[in-house]
Amino acid sequence: MKARGLTRVWMNATGLLHYLSCLLTLTVCGLAQAQTPIEHSAEWRLQIDFHVPDAALAALLPAGWEPQIATAGAAKDANVRLIFVDRLEVSAPDGKPVGRGQSRLAYLAVPVRRQGSDEAGQMIVAGLTDQAADVPGAFGTLRLATQVSMQRATDVDAAGVAHTREDWLLLGETGERLEIHARYERGVPRRGTTTTRFYSPQDPSQVQVFKVESGIDIMRNATVPVRDRVSEMRYVASGGRFSALFDGSERVLSIDAFPWYDRLILKP
Repeated sequence: MKARGLTRVWMNATGLLHYLSCLLTLTVCGLAQAQTPIEHSAEWRLQIDFHVPDAALAALLPAGWEPQIATAGAAKDANVRLIFVDRLEVSAPDGKPVGRGQSRLAYLAVPVRRQGSDEAGQMIVAGLTDQAADVPGAFGTLRLATQVSMQRATDVDAAGVAHTREDWLLLGETGERLEIHARYERGVPRRGTTTTRFYSPQDPSQVQVFKVESGIDIMRNATVPVRDRVSEMRYVASGGRFSALFDGSERVLSIDAFPWYDRLILKP
């Protein structure tokens, strides 16, 4: 009798676990179905984290939103990121290329939060792209670059160490200029995944979700103990919205390469 009772209890427990597992599966599937895929892209990125003047940055954010500044870690004190993006493949949910299937752009991303709430993510407050079809973009902040050049080359020395050179120039039709010249020793990227909500600075109710699998190579950082592998780095960010942020008082906090950045954009 005891054995039979134990068997009944075990079967009941097993049934309960099976029910909970099915419920969890349905919940996860429901959440996934609630997000509509918009676009996929495979990218190479070069990112520079800055601390720029707080007042100038606040002027670019909508009312009720503020920068969410990390107090520790690799992103400590950074309130804006200048990101140069080489989109090697851009495709629609059906796998077909979007436009010509490639593009190059650079933009400013700000980590943000809604005041008095737990709602947080990022906002793209300004940028330049070589694709007219991407202007002004989902967030209304991209402008067309009338001149774009990008060169990237890697040499491997006799010791097997890879040295990369990157040169970018984007000129906007109303005088904006984003430029970088970097020379660095490549390291071993750290693989990771992130899911981040991006809000429109013009209308924060407009949201996209970026699901990313990437490899980050932190080459210079003001906080975390990494060997400085950047031998040269010069940048220009001027004109339009860039001038007030990059007035000479900004501080470079981190220089990172993303040799792979696989991004799926979803609409919640």
